[in-house]
Amino acid sequence: TSPQAHAKGEIFSGTFTPSEEAKKLSTAPHFNKPSTPVWVRFSNSTGIPNIPDTDPNGDPRGIAIRFHLGDRKHTDVISHSVDFFPTRTGAEFLEFLQALMGGTIGEFLGSHPPAMAFVQAPKPPPVSFATLKYFSVTAFKLIDAAGKETFIRYQFVPDAGVQSLDAEAVKEKGPNYLQEELEARVASAPIGFKLVAQVAAEGDVKDDATVHWPADRPIIELGKFTLDAVVPENLKEQKYIIFDPIPRVEGVGPSDDPLLEMRAAIYLISGKQRRAAEYAE
Repeated sequence: TSPQAHAKGEIFSGTFTPSEEAKKLSTAPHFNKPSTPVWVRFSNSTGIPNIPDTDPNGDPRGIAIRFHLGDRKHTDVISHSVDFFPTRTGAEFLEFLQALMGGTIGEFLGSHPPAMAFVQAPKPPPVSFATLKYFSVTAFKLIDAAGKETFIRYQFVPDAGVQSLDAEAVKEKGPNYLQEELEARVASAPIGFKLVAQVAAEGDVKDDATVHWPADRPIIELGKFTLDAVVPENLKEQKYIIFDPIPRVEGVGPSDDPLLEMRAAIYLISGKQRRAAEYAE
């Protein structure tokens, strides 16, 4: 089977403006330039490219940001709308998917409490991709000019506030309601998100995306996104783009979370398959 993830989505363009706090914590170019152009792809879960937006299997929803740093350089952040992951490692996630497809998911969930918690976590259908909060789940480190490392997890907080639909309202919606709603929303006014970071304390687990950090850990604002257009030739660009969960930029480093390498490898394989395939508009 093809290792596609979040196959159905759409890319929007806009600008990221960093906060003063971000400049103190990291030497990364997008945290130090006055602003940086971005592409942001909103998506549904699964590798099914035509999954209806009303299908509960479309959760968690995804967000992937590309910071265009100039001279063909970029760095990405990938997040989804649940604030943790069902498994700690890629091998365990494969077991989770195999149990799902093989009809043994009950046994798997019974012996894997984090996966059970993930499945049971509330995932109400959103009013819009612009009314969801997104979480990086894996930890990263921001590195300042003196080499000091601050471990964080990213969160994207919608300017419009978190808004969801009830079951009756979802029944009235079409299969592409989220993309259509976001296109209409952006056409009438820019949409915005705050990029914030939850900061780890000494001793917090930094290599396990199934573990929440305590709620009292500080949240700092790193900047703001403003999105104001749909990227032209969207399907063509989606076929070509390969988002990378590993930062690969000065001033930001990966943690030892094993999901990062696994996701980077899968996204690369997936992207190469997309680029090689004939793409029907």
